[in-house]
Amino acid sequence: MGTTTTQLAATAFDSFFLQHGEFGGEHFRNHVELVVDTLADVLQDVDRPLEGKTVQDIQQELRGILDLSEEPQALHEVLREIKGPVIKNSLHVSHERSMAHLHCPPVLPGVLAELIIGALNQSMDSWDQSPAATYVEEALSRYWCGRIGFSDRGDGVFTSGGTQSNYMGMLLARDAFCRSKWEHIVQRDGLPESFKKMRVLCSEEAHFSVKKSVSQLGLGEKAVVPVPVLDDHRMDLDEVRRMVEQLEQDGLLPYAVVSTCGTTDYGSIDPLEGLADFCEEKGLWLHVDAAYGAGLLLSEKHNGKLAGIDRADSVTLDFHKWLFQPISCGMFAVKDRKHLRLLSHHADYLNPVEDKEEGIVNLVNKSIQTTRRFDALKVLLTLKVLGTRLLGSMVDRTMEVSSFAAEELGSRDAFWVENPSPELSAVVFQYQPERSLDVSGLNRKIQQKLFHEGTAVIAKTSVRGETYLKFTLLNPRTTEEDVLAVIDEIENTAKQILGGTPH
Repeated sequence: MGTTTTQLAATAFDSFFLQHGEFGGEHFRNHVELVVDTLADVLQDVDRPLEGKTVQDIQQELRGILDLSEEPQALHEVLREIKGPVIKNSLHVSHERSMAHLHCPPVLPGVLAELIIGALNQSMDSWDQSPAATYVEEALSRYWCGRIGFSDRGDGVFTSGGTQSNYMGMLLARDAFCRSKWEHIVQRDGLPESFKKMRVLCSEEAHFSVKKSVSQLGLGEKAVVPVPVLDDHRMDLDEVRRMVEQLEQDGLLPYAVVSTCGTTDYGSIDPLEGLADFCEEKGLWLHVDAAYGAGLLLSEKHNGKLAGIDRADSVTLDFHKWLFQPISCGMFAVKDRKHLRLLSHHADYLNPVEDKEEGIVNLVNKSIQTTRRFDALKVLLTLKVLGTRLLGSMVDRTMEVSSFAAEELGSRDAFWVENPSPELSAVVFQYQPERSLDVSGLNRKIQQKLFHEGTAVIAKTSVRGETYLKFTLLNPRTTEEDVLAVIDEIENTAKQILGGTPH
């Protein structure tokens, strides 16, 4: 009786797993086609980036499908249920007028790679869980280290994105400094007695993850010293020199500088060559946050903007921003692989000593994650299917359109452009009517109205305490005509809010 029950239970599970035989390839294909058909039906009819429904509307539509039952439901029924409330109500990032955040439209090879990644379900911590995937990631890491300009001593590992990569950069900078300054091993002994004196310098417009990382690493937010920026929103190199000198005079211990290659708002690039010279002179760790600007590594026209990145000690790259990969997909790179040893921990079941003796690579040795996705496959498929020249031209195209947007906005009397010569593909501006009123409030209302109508998705940000608007142009399919239409819509919306008549 017990055997029969076990056999029945095992058989009952068959149709829910990938396998060979009766529920093999054809069964899988049929299920995938149901999903593809559902997505294709929605995508075919998308004519705006957002449905524009209220929070209450969306919550109401989701209420029914979030009621879970003990009984199974056919896939086609579930897909029919989520088609409207979930899929249609999502932000359509591939729409040409979705231009708010560093949130890219994914290229098709990356999207399709996600299916393979999910089906294979490799775990990138140990070789025996990812025998081929391990070496794909290793090869891709070497490739991008080469693109950065690192020698054969360079190395890297894929990450969930910029926040994790910046954390790793700050961790290695801290631990390397403690070893060289005091021969103190933080991994073994914890923070040294003088840790309260340690300081990191970064632009006042650096990503918040720098301060967050340093805080999480036990040094506290006060260990991060913000450096003023110039009018072009790039870190002031003279101020870096002055502040480091002052910190040293005060008995403090500056040990690292973070250079941002593409600030979130303006896409500004800090003076890499000058910072590299200074850091080499002072013996400071230079971490480059190129989460946004990494796309320039493939640009034939603009890669000169990253001159000096090869002199960094560590670099953050995000492929899910300007290299058009599905979220999440990032990488952390170091100029000298010896520093990655600071991340290594031993576990007999993951990275046994005999594996190292046999030349087997276990990527857990250089990651702060254990279980980790095979995200390198997305980048591999994209590079193979598109080629680097076409990918680079996509980056160049978004820069062309951002320059056009800045020029067009600057030509209209009602707009002020904060960065009239964008370094990357972000444009920050404000609608400023002639008459005196709450300009910040007006710009907030413009952004909200466009969002709730689904006309265009643009961002808002704060500049000198006032609300500004922002285009982040990551879609190479966005045209000058799209930009003109959105700018016209902003003007018309402003006039409606002010009680005027749109033209």
